[in-house]
Parts: sequence; C-alpha cells; structure tokens
Amino acid sequence: MRKNLARRWACLVLGGALLMPYMMAGVLMSGVLGGTGGRMSDLMVPVELGVFAAVLPVVALTGLFLPVRGLEVNAAQGLLGVHVDTPPRQARRSWQERRRTAAWFTLHLGVGGIMSGLTLAIVPFTLWTLPLAWRGSSWLVYDVRPGWSALPWTLAGLALLVGLVFGVAGAGALLARLAPVLLGPTPAERLAAVEEHARVLAERNRLARELHDSVGHALSVVTLQAAAAGRVLERDPGTARAALAAIERSARSALEDLDHVLGVLREGPDGTAPQATPETKATPQATLDDLDALVRASGADVRAEVGDLSGVPAVVSREAYRIVQEALTNAIKHGQGPVRLAAAVQGDDLRLEVSNPAAAREAGGGGRGVTGMRERVRLLRGELEAGPAEGGWRVSARLPLRSSP
Repeated sequence: MRKNLARRWACLVLGGALLMPYMMAGVLMSGVLGGTGGRMSDLMVPVELGVFAAVLPVVALTGLFLPVRGLEVNAAQGLLGVHVDTPPRQARRSWQERRRTAAWFTLHLGVGGIMSGLTLAIVPFTLWTLPLAWRGSSWLVYDVRPGWSALPWTLAGLALLVGLVFGVAGAGALLARLAPVLLGPTPAERLAAVEEHARVLAERNRLARELHDSVGHALSVVTLQAAAAGRVLERDPGTARAALAAIERSARSALEDLDHVLGVLREGPDGTAPQATPETKATPQATLDDLDALVRASGADVRAEVGDLSGVPAVVSREAYRIVQEALTNAIKHGQGPVRLAAAVQGDDLRLEVSNPAAAREAGGGGRGVTGMRERVRLLRGELEAGPAEGGWRVSARLPLRSSP
C-alpha cells in the first residue's frame, strides 16, 4: 500500500483539481440563482452537497463528448500503477466507449473531489491540533487551553489523519481496480483487435506461401539448369548458354518476388500490421496469363495443353498460377523426363494437371509445397491430389470458378 499510496493520492488530487472548475461554476450559478449576485466571497464557504451532486451530470457529459480518454489512461497508468490495454485506433468513437469513459471520468472527479476536500480540511486541522498541548488556541467557539485538556484535540486530529490515509488507500484501490475495466478496450474494440490480428496472420501466411512457392521454384530450376549446363558445357556451349540464361531469369524473378514480399511485410506506423508501399502495390501478382513465362523460365521440357482461361476469376487465376508453379517445381524435383501441363475450364471448374510420364526417381510428399497447395485449394473449396502416381509424379487440382456456400 505504501508503495503506491503517494501516487494514488496524487491521482485523487488531480481528480479534485479537474473538478474545481465545475464546482466554481456551480457555486457561482447557485449564488446568481440564490440572489447573492455571485460574490467571490461566496467561494470561500463550504460547498454544499447539492452543488456537488448537481455538477456530476455535467462532468459525465464532458466525458461523453470530449476526448478525455487518453488523458485518463495516462493518469491511471502513471499514478494508479495499473496497466490499461491500449484500445485500437478507430475512426469514430463508439457510444459504448463514450459511456464507459464518462463513467470513469465522473468516478475519478467525484471520488477525487471528495478526497481532495477531506485532505484540505483534515491535514490543516491536524497540524493545528498538534501544538495545542503547550500553547493552546481558539477555534470557532472553542477556547482550547494548554495542558491535558488539549490532548483530546490532538488525538482527534491524529485519528482523522489516519482515517484519511486509509480512506485515500481505499479510494485509490477502487480506482485502480476499475481503471482497466472502464478505460480498457470495449468488447467491440477487443473483437476488432482480434479480427485485425487474424487478418495480419492470414496475410503473413499467404505471403509465406507465395515466397516458398516462388523461391522454391527458382531454386529447383537453378539446380536443374546448373546441372544440365555442367554436363554439356564442353560439347554443347549453346545449350549451356541457354541453361545459364534460364538460371538468370529464374533468379531475377525470385529476387523480384522476394523484394515484393519483404516490402509488404514492412511494419506499419503502429508496428503491427504489414502495409504495402507504393512500389509493392504497383507490382502485379502473377496469374494464369503468365504461364508461358513460367514455363520458359523453368528451363524444363514442358508440354503445355492450355485452353481458354480468359473467363477464370482473378482470385482463382492468381491461386491457380501458384499451384502450377509449385506443381512444376515438384515435377522437376521428384520426376524425370518431359513434364505435361494441362489447364482448362470444364463446366464450372478449372482443371489443372502437372505430371511426369517417366518414373519418379524419388518418393516423397512434396514437403511444405504440397501443404501450401492444399491450403490454397481448400480456401477456394476445391480438390487436390498430389504425389507419386502411375510411375511418375502427378498433381491434379479442381478449382470452382464461383464460390458456393
């Protein structure tokens, strides 16, 4: 209690200080309405309880409409010694937040006003009673003589001071308990924060999948083409140059994708949500229209059978491109020989198939790439088959062109 008593006492005094303008206006108004003309001498008399009760609704209206929440949060954290969760920024204040702020503002100023008034009364009274035992004094209609007759006054002053300390401690504890409740995020704000956090995680997961697909594909192509160039470098320089050119294109494309993803992952001004810069916003995402460039950059022997894909929605086209990219990567890694690529619209579905007709040189599940493909297909409510099949490596996907419940 002693650790936070002084700061909490200061918080109560702050509430009393904030209440003073309201009290002064209330006393002046009561003086005008009472016919005293609002003389300044009237301010020196004790404030009536009716004036105190009358200004509390005005305090509540202030908290309802003025932006006092930030000030009160800082006061609660700095003086009461409690942690108040910072609510997310919103364009407009909700009425639920306004009511909670008004309730806290009224409580802070009301309790602070009472304890400040008691402090201003009891502390001077106690200081006045301490020397009465040896010098005596007069107060109002009381004539206190020095000696043992003054001892009850001194004890009364000390008792009132002790009671004030315990009263301040109790009032400070009350405010400390209610501050996180009334000043913290409302249920709607907490829900908005959770939704924003989920959106950020979803965006980061999507970018992680894209980075895996793009860089993984580029590394597979680079490995394949580098091995091919090393085998034919002396007897077929032209083929070696073509392989090196494919390596350059794949590496350049991977660097562009990496720069795009890292740009999007830059933290925003609040340090939480990733935001795209103008440069990354200007970078278009690859779609099925870029399949020819993907096939050329792979450097593999790809036999493409691509139908009319102009009617594929943009979101499906983007995800389908990444699925083909990862499937082509797996075909290069897990299969041999020419790769068959088929993409066509059949009814209300987009059908994709990537396979190696030759025997697979190794078995496996495709690692994280297949997991990423399954996630993309599942988000589009489609179906995916990936893995060794009929002596080769095969990836087959069905993606609905329109979302269904």
